[in-house]
Amino acid sequence: QVQLVESGGGLVQAGGSLRLSCAASGRTFSRLAMGWFRQAPGKEREFVAAISRNGGNTGYADSVKGRFTISGDNAKNTVLLQINSLKPEDTAVYYCAADHLPSSSNSYYAKRGEEYAYWGQGTQVTVSS
Repeated sequence: QVQLVESGGGLVQAGGSLRLSCAASGRTFSRLAMGWFRQAPGKEREFVAAISRNGGNTGYADSVKGRFTISGDNAKNTVLLQINSLKPEDTAVYYCAADHLPSSSNSYYAKRGEEYAYWGQGTQVTVSS
């Protein structure tokens, strides 16, 4: 089992920045592929960013490319999401997700929520205009 705890959310003005953190515990962190998803009120959950098990590959939703950066720190069992140039439409609950993806290569990153078995409780990001 893997436990995930997100932090770093908050209220920020448009154009500002936040850094979200997801701390993983349980099974070996270095063998986890990680991802971030978000869900705004009244909308479906959507993919934001993902990183492969080996940390070598990352992927982003088109809406956040160039503004969001995902990174992993195996030593701290943490994955970070640096979010810059925030827009009001980025307001959502942000969820961290993880999975060992045993059938995939170390360089694969998952963009679909159903590929992840483990989820955090979410952290709220609110962007004011």
